[in-house]
Amino acid sequence: MFESLIGLVAIIALFVIISRQQSRIGLIERELGALRSLVLSGAAPPVAKPAERIAADAKADAAPMAAAAADIASPVVSEPVTQAPATETEAPAGEALPGPWSAGEAPKAAEPVEPIAAAKAPGKPDIETALGTRWAVWVGGIALALGGLFLIRYTIEAGIFGPGVRLTMAAVLGLVLVAGGEFIRRTGFKVPVQGVAGAYIPAILTAAGAFILFGTVYAAHGIYGFIGPALAFTLLGAIGVATIVAALVHGQALAGIGLVGSMATPALVSSQAPNPWALFVYLAIVLAATAAIARMRDWKFLIAAAFFGTGAWTIAYMTNAPGADLAVILFIDAVTLAVLALVWLGSRGGEEETAKKGFDWPSIVPGVFVAFSALGLSVDSTLVAAGDALPGALVIVALVATALYRPRAVPLLHAAGLVSVMIYLGIIPPTTIGSDLSQGNVGFDGLRVAAGNPLTLRIGIGLGLVFVGAGFWAARRFAAVAQIRAACWAAWGIAAPLVILLALWLTYGNLDRDFVYAAAAALLVVVFAGGGEWIARAEEPPLKGGMAVSFALGGAAIAGLLMLHMAFNSGWTTILLGAAAIVPAQATRWRSYPVLGWISVGAAIAVLGRVAFDPTIVGAEFLSKTPVFNWLLPGYGVPALAFGFAAWQLVRTTNGRPRLAMEAAAALFALLAVAMLVRHAMHGGVIDTGAMTLAEQAIYTLIAIGAGAILVAVDMRSPSSVLRYGSMAAGVVSVAFIVIRHFVVLNPLLTDESTGQIPVFNLLFLAYLLPAIAAGGLALYARDKRPKWYAQMLAVVAAVLALAYATLSVRRLFKGEFIGLWSGLGQLETYTYSALWLVIGVALLTAGVWLKSQVLRIASAALIAIAVLKVFLFDMSELEGVLRALSFIGLGAVLIGIGLFYQRLLTRAARENG
Repeated sequence: MFESLIGLVAIIALFVIISRQQSRIGLIERELGALRSLVLSGAAPPVAKPAERIAADAKADAAPMAAAAADIASPVVSEPVTQAPATETEAPAGEALPGPWSAGEAPKAAEPVEPIAAAKAPGKPDIETALGTRWAVWVGGIALALGGLFLIRYTIEAGIFGPGVRLTMAAVLGLVLVAGGEFIRRTGFKVPVQGVAGAYIPAILTAAGAFILFGTVYAAHGIYGFIGPALAFTLLGAIGVATIVAALVHGQALAGIGLVGSMATPALVSSQAPNPWALFVYLAIVLAATAAIARMRDWKFLIAAAFFGTGAWTIAYMTNAPGADLAVILFIDAVTLAVLALVWLGSRGGEEETAKKGFDWPSIVPGVFVAFSALGLSVDSTLVAAGDALPGALVIVALVATALYRPRAVPLLHAAGLVSVMIYLGIIPPTTIGSDLSQGNVGFDGLRVAAGNPLTLRIGIGLGLVFVGAGFWAARRFAAVAQIRAACWAAWGIAAPLVILLALWLTYGNLDRDFVYAAAAALLVVVFAGGGEWIARAEEPPLKGGMAVSFALGGAAIAGLLMLHMAFNSGWTTILLGAAAIVPAQATRWRSYPVLGWISVGAAIAVLGRVAFDPTIVGAEFLSKTPVFNWLLPGYGVPALAFGFAAWQLVRTTNGRPRLAMEAAAALFALLAVAMLVRHAMHGGVIDTGAMTLAEQAIYTLIAIGAGAILVAVDMRSPSSVLRYGSMAAGVVSVAFIVIRHFVVLNPLLTDESTGQIPVFNLLFLAYLLPAIAAGGLALYARDKRPKWYAQMLAVVAAVLALAYATLSVRRLFKGEFIGLWSGLGQLETYTYSALWLVIGVALLTAGVWLKSQVLRIASAALIAIAVLKVFLFDMSELEGVLRALSFIGLGAVLIGIGLFYQRLLTRAARENG
């Protein structure tokens, strides 16, 4: 295999030589073609400066392949002459060139060279560049590493040398490769041409040597036992750190190799009595050294990997080590945050400049791992017993402090906030963050939350104060220069205290009524509202009401909601919460913050959620059976009035979407108030049991029609899209009620429900005649105020309801209180229906002509057509004697009368037009 590899390298080298010669010939041909084009066009070729010619000649002599990689081409005469990107120049003698394995490392040329035409586009090197400068170097580095392994393997199989000699030879080979890489770098190695920076020969040699040295030390300890754990640990760590340091001159990839070796060293070296302090002091040194190197070169992936390795070792120690040492965990957390704040995120410009740079994404890694360790310190029973849960809180505070000290480390704030929320949600009974996964709950190594810890209350208060103070101070600090960062701080400044307060109340407070926690919530309302105003004064322009202010005021609203639940019972909470919608609407008179209107909308949503959960407002057992004057009236009426007033106030100030939402909420609660009072009265003071009757449904239908008329009237005085579409929605809903409930589901013909003993004012009057009058009146009122189809729909429904009332009244006249279909039909009753329908048809025709309503005239024609069909198809077979004759005589007389009526109408119209 080794011989085949050597042959492959020789073939590649031969191919490179041939390709280079062909490239040079092609270069000469293109230069001659470019000169010929310039001569023919009469343009003089650009003359390079003497210094540029000297630099270009030196470049061509020192690295001929670079000239081939920057081919000069100008095949089209009309194309403008462009400037090619400059290639790297030779560094001064004795200056160390950094490796090109990361952005921005390669030194720039002293002065750009201006060739005749544009060079090839970067990122598309020719085959000569690829083979000669990258593949050959990579294959060569792999060959060196494999050669060392094959040599050692050969000596083992042949038994030429003992283990000690073989390890010595391997170590010498590794050192020789490292020294060779350094020698080549120091003796004038030049950075490769553009596009081949990955083939940095000194770094490849050093990496191969580092691998061999790592393997040698590990074999001396793990395979042959020549050295003990302490010495092996020290040597491997020293090799890893030295490799990371060497990356300063060889590039980020070499630093990654050293970091992997350093982080793997503790796993490779085992001990009968492991010392956690030795492990984490070693990790701290590696982390600090890596951060210093990464900071110099701005290697983000390297520092993120270093934080990941340190955090992984910390979590592994906490979850697997029996009796984990609390001091060790706090030590490595402190070192991690110190390295992040003082080394990696060292002074990087002024406060305003730093704030505009966004966040530092490598900070996510230490934030996650340190926050996870804080969670373990707070919920692990052993660690909690060792420190009374206080160390976990201190780690959270350290996360917040670090994020406050270094603004770009804002991921630490999110980590601290999330872990605080998780900890305090976990103390709420019966929540068990640490319970076993088999029970369906997320846990920390199967350990239960220490909810009964006596310091939990005081720690929660302390953490809440930390988040409030730091959150609002930082939000004001960044309000003018970094709105998103300010919003993040303000969000956690209100979210964490609210969750902690809620968890402590649910765990330790009185859920029925607790004035102590209510006072704490009221204090948060004042602090959040005042903090929002304080932040708004620092905005640019002031009092703009950005995201940070919106979070603060929204938090004040949520705290107010908690206060009402903690201090009052269900009924008063609903009423006061509805009335509270007025407060932010009134505040718009002095401040134009966009969030104020939406807070009113949030109050309406909260009230709607409460009544959906408990429609009785105070509970079914506490609801009085007195009609109208019970908890339903203020429970639905006060919010309706408050929402209406808030909408009126918002019209005068902001007049945006919140105003429309409040108008809709006011209309909805007004309807709900009437509907719930009706149901309460119809069911003897119980609103959540019993099937709906036709009488109750008729009242709901009348309410819907009346609401549509009221909304139309209000809209005419104060135009609003909510009122416009709400009025039409009320009409459509009422029509749906009529078609589905009145005509089908609750129709007394189908249910045989009692229609009442009173002749006129009975169920039919309430369920059919009154809705017919209401729908007709609304159709007439909305005729010129709403779309044509809307008024026509209501007119048709009104006509059908009137027909239904008349028909069912005839049925009741013949059958009495119960008019079910299964009681049969008499001949006189059948004839009466025909006569009645003809009379109603004529009445509809007259009304249609008088009101100039085509819909009513068409309805009249349809009803008369039905009467004609009934006479010819039904009456002819069912009626006998004089009734059959009268049926046809009456039908004929009516039809002739209608014909004469229409002829007179047409004659009159012709005279008027003539």
